[in-house]
Amino acid sequence: MLMAGLVEQAAADEACAIDDAEQEICLTVPAERIVALSPGATELLFAAGAGEQVVAVVDHSDYPPEASELPLVGSHDRLDLERLVALQPDLVIGWVTGNPAGQMERLERLGIPVFRIEPRTFEGIATALERLALLAGREAQGRLAAERFRQGLAELAARYADAPPVPVFYQVWDSPLMTVNDEHLIGKVVTLCGGVNVFGGLARLVPRIDEEALLVADPEVILAGGRGEANRRWLEDWQRFPELTAVARDNLFFIPPSLLQRPTPRLLEGSRRLCDRLEVARGRR
Repeated sequence: MLMAGLVEQAAADEACAIDDAEQEICLTVPAERIVALSPGATELLFAAGAGEQVVAVVDHSDYPPEASELPLVGSHDRLDLERLVALQPDLVIGWVTGNPAGQMERLERLGIPVFRIEPRTFEGIATALERLALLAGREAQGRLAAERFRQGLAELAARYADAPPVPVFYQVWDSPLMTVNDEHLIGKVVTLCGGVNVFGGLARLVPRIDEEALLVADPEVILAGGRGEANRRWLEDWQRFPELTAVARDNLFFIPPSLLQRPTPRLLEGSRRLCDRLEVARGRR
């Protein structure tokens, strides 16, 4: 039985791939008109070499820069189906948990192939590139992008395999205060870099915590993405607690959220930056 993440060439004139909802999608010819229903899906398509085939995206699809010039079909959680269907796509790339289920089912009833993705592991990102490339007829580009991503992560894993551990808190939101556990992709990056997520053992993927819990955990490093690509306000707010080790050692680090919070090849750049910040913290001991 095929599992999500595997791809196969069903026949010489048909390409089939298993999506992250474990559904098989087969196309007799490569998709030429693709609609991406999340910023992450947009990035993955461009990285897989299929950017020229993307005819529409949703709000906040701002990378690569040319994606922001494409027509919009609403937001990831509220689609303009009339506009989407009018574009006559031959493939829609959906997000497993991010798009309205009813609207996705309606697209399928109209006969539009919907390929759902939601990478939750490093390898999931790599295979997403390969599967999207297969459906778009860009196999060579997709394989190359996937291998670059795998190789870059392997190099980081080898470099920091024996690094002294650093207790880390990653702030994903400010009100309510939210973080990630070890099963989240960002949590996996923290581990990759030799960090120890102080809330990694919590059950929820994106748990809510309170300031008291953070004070008790007393992380050596606080990392945050902030609201926007250059907003450090969340970090500045932690200066209220000079007793925190992260504050006392000036280990408050900002990483643009799109580099860590979107499961795309740019996660490699975000991982490099996170690893660098933990090295800075080690040097301040």
